[in-house]
Formats: sequence, C-alpha cells, structure tokens
Amino acid sequence: MDYDNPWTYKNKNFTSDDIKNSLCFVYIITNTINNKKYIGKKTFVNILRVKQGTRKLKKTVKKESDWKKYYGSSKSLLLDVKEYGKENFSRQILHLCHKKSLATYHEAREQFSRKVLEKDDYYNEWIFCRIVKSNIIEKKKVNDNE
Repeated sequence: MDYDNPWTYKNKNFTSDDIKNSLCFVYIITNTINNKKYIGKKTFVNILRVKQGTRKLKKTVKKESDWKKYYGSSKSLLLDVKEYGKENFSRQILHLCHKKSLATYHEAREQFSRKVLEKDDYYNEWIFCRIVKSNIIEKKKVNDNE
C-alpha cells in the first residue's frame, strides 16, 4: 500500500480487506495545493486467461492490480504528482462496483454531473463510455456496496 497516501472510502483508509465482492471503483484524486481534481475508475483485480499446458484449455487467474499505488491515467495529473509529490494529493473512493459496466456508468455520471470538461479545475480531458442499459437496471436488484 502507499502508506504515505492511502485511498480512503467514507472517510476511512481503504485496504485490500475492504474490497470484498468489489471488482473496481470510481475515484476522485485532488491536488491539495491548487484543488484541481481528477475523476476516474480502476479495477482492484486483473483477470488473466492463461494457457494450460499444450491443450487449448485456458485457466482464469485473478491477480490484485496496482490500485494501491495508482494515481490515474491523466498525463497532466501524473506530471503534477511528480512535481508536487504524492503527499499533496488526496485519493478518495466514491463508488465500489461489482461489475466494470457499473464503474463505467458511475465514472461517466460523476464526470458529467461535475462538468469536468467545462472547468479548468479538473485534470480530465475526455469522457469515454459505452454502457448497456440492462447492466444499469440490474443495479436495482443487486447491492453494489454503495
């Protein structure tokens, strides 16, 4: 874990033990010097398909991602993290999601509602999403740890 700058969720430090059934999360990273922010999503687990022996059978392997050390994919954000230091950025989890499609939905919803492309106080430079309605409607039936 990035002990100097842990992720938080509901005002508490978030650890691997807190992941439970979640596959990914939507987050906000804030530069505490200039209050510039970034909204994004990240998976807790990488799912890999590996070949087993000489047969065509493949095995699914789950491996924890680099989420603990992650500071987003924005080049300008990463440059500022390097310039100002990790200790000057807060990393907050906004939503825990059990499906990637729900994370995509929550990320886009947060980005649009905060008007991240219309303001200079966000690092976000684009919004990309492709969401299937049936994955969102299912949300009403399944608790996604929010």
